Amino acid sequence: MGDGQADIVIIGGGVIGLACGLALRDAGRDVVVLEAGTAGCGSSHGNCGTITPSHALPLAAPGTIGRAMRWMLTPDAPLYLRPRFDPLLWSWLGKFAARCNRRDWLRGAAAKLALLEASRQAMPEWIGRHRIECEFLPSGTLHVFRDARALDDFDVELRELARIGIDSEHIPAGQLLRDEPALREGAIGGVRFPGDASLRPDRYVAGLARALREAGGRIVEHCPVERLDPAAGAVDIATGAGTWRARDVLVATGAWSPRLARALSPALVALRRAMQPGKGYSMTYARPTLAPRGPLVLHERSVCVTTWEDGYRLGSTMEFSGFDDTLNRRRLDALERGAREYLREPLGPVKREEWFGWRPMTSDDLPIIGRVPGARNLWVATGHGMLGVSMSVATATLVADLVAGRSPSIDPAPFRLERFA
Repeated sequence: MGDGQADIVIIGGGVIGLACGLALRDAGRDVVVLEAGTAGCGSSHGNCGTITPSHALPLAAPGTIGRAMRWMLTPDAPLYLRPRFDPLLWSWLGKFAARCNRRDWLRGAAAKLALLEASRQAMPEWIGRHRIECEFLPSGTLHVFRDARALDDFDVELRELARIGIDSEHIPAGQLLRDEPALREGAIGGVRFPGDASLRPDRYVAGLARALREAGGRIVEHCPVERLDPAAGAVDIATGAGTWRARDVLVATGAWSPRLARALSPALVALRRAMQPGKGYSMTYARPTLAPRGPLVLHERSVCVTTWEDGYRLGSTMEFSGFDDTLNRRRLDALERGAREYLREPLGPVKREEWFGWRPMTSDDLPIIGRVPGARNLWVATGHGMLGVSMSVATATLVADLVAGRSPSIDPAPFRLERFA
């Protein structure tokens, strides 16, 4: 399908592109989503499905660079930077390192929290209104500790989170094991974030796609975009299956944004400097008999555990290895080893999927949302890191407000592309 027209064309059919499409359709815009693969096939598919205002503190934190350097010779470390010659990566790391100070860390946390909290509060109504069956639960998340020093160190983050309004509660070992019988002996305590939630991400994304189609939006799959050409009051979009013309274009291509930027438009070249792909892994099983009652973070191993009605997932880790498309067995094995340390029944009876995907990581760990400088008809919504699902509703609302010329309820200034100029 090609050679068509639309009010707004969205490039990218992941969770951000689909959510933005739905919000723009709700605002009365004629929406077409062009997706190179199938809707929701990227990092939207394999993540752990937690909705986490508790993750407001940016990855660019004091001490992060030191840990990454120490872990460079440990390929299964939670944060792994593969040694290689890559000028764009090292330039990105330089900008990232410059943000690893307390002032920028806390400023970034306030901006992230605005999106995370707005999404969390709006999510139940959004899911209900669009009839998205995705096992949404206001479950909170529980961080489990087996090392007293790690728990003491985490208290530093808890104090900063408390200052920006994120509640948490310490749970002593005895209560922890009573409340969560799936845990093995040896846990010394836990921290629960009651304001977090969870859902099944593949069903959430499928629900967004279904709701968008039912609302009159169009999704064109297997349609890679090759180039954007400004036209009189519009943009021509060249694809492998014909040309589209739109009054506005929104680029929501996730981790692929820096790779596509130069080909799509010179106005997007800043994305090449702003972003790096961060490779994450997950393993999905049939639900074990003794499954955790809610989402867990096995803290010292940085493994996230989520349970659904008929599924069970281990996920997380962050690997900076470019667009390497190999499935790293050592990193998958690390997920299972971590689960065995903490859980009485760490794996499900049947393994359904081994997965990896790239998260769109910016050097300040804030998304990029808004109009592209110097291009009146071009917009961008990308760079959500590990929190695309968590930020999806607020991002969609902000994009719809900006495109429609409405006064947004969230300050867009921290998310502008201009900060990377």
